[in-house]
Amino acid sequence: MKAIIFDMDGVLVDAMPFHYQAMKSAVKEITSIDLDKRTFYLLEGMPVEELALEIFKLKGYLVNDSSKKDNISNQKSEEVAKRKKEIFREMNIIPKPYDGVRELISNDLRGCLKAVVSGAAKQEVDAIIERNFGKDNFDLIMNGDEFEGKGKPDPAPFKVALQKLNLDNNEALVVENAPLGIKSANDAGIQSIVTLNTSPLALDDFKDLISEDRIFKDTKSAGRFLKK
Repeated sequence: MKAIIFDMDGVLVDAMPFHYQAMKSAVKEITSIDLDKRTFYLLEGMPVEELALEIFKLKGYLVNDSSKKDNISNQKSEEVAKRKKEIFREMNIIPKPYDGVRELISNDLRGCLKAVVSGAAKQEVDAIIERNFGKDNFDLIMNGDEFEGKGKPDPAPFKVALQKLNLDNNEALVVENAPLGIKSANDAGIQSIVTLNTSPLALDDFKDLISEDRIFKDTKSAGRFLKK
């Protein structure tokens, strides 16, 4: 194994509770839908507008006139995405790394290439990585702005990462926290593991995507596997 490719939010840093709260507030303001935590975590990794559309579908947020449905849904999803980003920005937080992650990145994995592939905006990714780890600790950092809306479960981000690292898909391992991230890695032909950390998801939520022995309770325990 020559490289480890990390998702950022929910894997390296404890950002997901803040993203959930921002999305929950935005969805509530614009549609009156009460977004539950499990639904949000199951869909995590999608571009925000697509995420909003999927929430509308799951929660039955449709208008009676089907000819207007798509236009209204798209308009509302754009409003939700804009508002979610505003709320998250207003929180003005830099999420902290999970226990043991800084040591894992800085010292324990020196013998291999390390990459971050995140769906978050460039400014957000750069600030979080630099503040918590230092950009120099990673050989590649990719953000959601680079993919023109092609977020997970699309395999494109991971495929591009491999190209930039000049590696074959059997030479890397992806560390993810969400089912859509694992599907993205699977479709890119890359091995993966799951770190749950503070996620409300359970083993069954990853059924048919990855074997149970590759699901870890947190990044620290996954680190022991990675070092081996």
